[in-house]
Amino acid sequence: MSGKRSNVANKQWLGALRWAAGLQWFFFLFTNTVVIPITVGAAFRLGHTQVEMLVQISFVLTGIASVMQAAIGHRRAIMEGQSGLWWGVILGLCAAAPSIGRSLQEVGASLAVGVVLSGVMTILLGVTGWGAWLARLFTARVMAVFMFLLGCRLNLIFLEGMMGISPGMSEAQRVLHPAVFGLASAVALLTIWIVIKGGRRVAPYALLIGIVAGWAVYAVLFGADHELTGVTQSVPASVTSEGGGIGHWLFPVGVPQSWGGLDIGVILIAVIAGLVNTSNTFGAIKGTDDIYEQEADDKTYRRSFTISGVLTVLSGVLGTVPYAPYVSSIGFLQQTRIRERLPFVLGALLFMIVGLIPVVSDWMTLLPLSIGSAVLLVTYVRLLFSSLNYFRQVRMEDSVNLYAAGIPLFVGVILMGLPATTFVSLPALLRPLLGNGLLVGILLALLMELIPHRPERLAS
Repeated sequence: MSGKRSNVANKQWLGALRWAAGLQWFFFLFTNTVVIPITVGAAFRLGHTQVEMLVQISFVLTGIASVMQAAIGHRRAIMEGQSGLWWGVILGLCAAAPSIGRSLQEVGASLAVGVVLSGVMTILLGVTGWGAWLARLFTARVMAVFMFLLGCRLNLIFLEGMMGISPGMSEAQRVLHPAVFGLASAVALLTIWIVIKGGRRVAPYALLIGIVAGWAVYAVLFGADHELTGVTQSVPASVTSEGGGIGHWLFPVGVPQSWGGLDIGVILIAVIAGLVNTSNTFGAIKGTDDIYEQEADDKTYRRSFTISGVLTVLSGVLGTVPYAPYVSSIGFLQQTRIRERLPFVLGALLFMIVGLIPVVSDWMTLLPLSIGSAVLLVTYVRLLFSSLNYFRQVRMEDSVNLYAAGIPLFVGVILMGLPATTFVSLPALLRPLLGNGLLVGILLALLMELIPHRPERLAS
């Protein structure tokens, strides 16, 4: 009898742990998603109603996309979310709109067409298997550069978030808030301490503990009226119109009406961004091969590309940032050591449900940007581990490897540190492309793979 009770108790305990892990995945999806639609809405000067709509759509699509990938796509616990690379390109094109003589609605319409075309291209990669050819370019050398640059780019955003600075703020608003940064730093240190000292029972839930504890302390110290409380307050409300979408749902950032009103340059940049964005799929799946102790086959990539492509087409129609598997999931899996799909699916379903309930999704946006950024910084630092693992597979004493990896790496990092004004002398359409260190670094790394070389000199 006691044995049966013990089994029941163990099952209940395992169930509780799965739900706790699912809640942690929920917060991971949430903190990686919520700022993106808000900043995009502000960049296109959409009205408050449409920004809220973009947030809800983003929550629902991200939940659905993640469940689909876990169930029938790559079948791993990898978040499928709005791509950070795409996010930077879209914000850059919005900033360049006055320079190219286009309204925000015209840029939005051209972007929508470009995103749909890139989505179709991604679907073709999946359906036809052409992704297998593309996969040959993503050698250990390229993956090392990609992981390192991605970590630099995203952690820069999160460090700014800890300071109380969010994407889209004006230069006058981009100032350090000492008290906010101090609390965020304490939360980051607490999360790191739990990861290192928490043991097998506690360490996997460091992200959840950091968010809950940090949010509670923030509410006590600063209250609900603080100017930086919640991501919606952290993003400038410089919205002036309700946009021109059909029923406020379709093409909210600009309606494609005729080819004459579209900008071919913007469409081309979108297609290039879509091609480079495939690096996220290779990065996320290849990066989790060791975690799952299984090398992904061509069918895995084909299913993943197909689902990402469908979601990208929907993104173009619904005005959201296009989708891709999140490479940062590698750091999350390494940190929590929970690779089961069930907690991940529970978290994704919860995230989708929250998006369907406006009152709940609005309340969730009150999570302080600085607290969410602090715990994500801890998680994304682990991308360095993935990058170094790939670098170990490359013979850096070989001059070809040294330059093929070093040039994209240094150029990408340096471009990230340059102010936007550096590129004002370039044609307006080239600024979002050449001013994006992550995009340029990945493109250079891929181009290096196309340069003829003697195979015997390379270890990658």
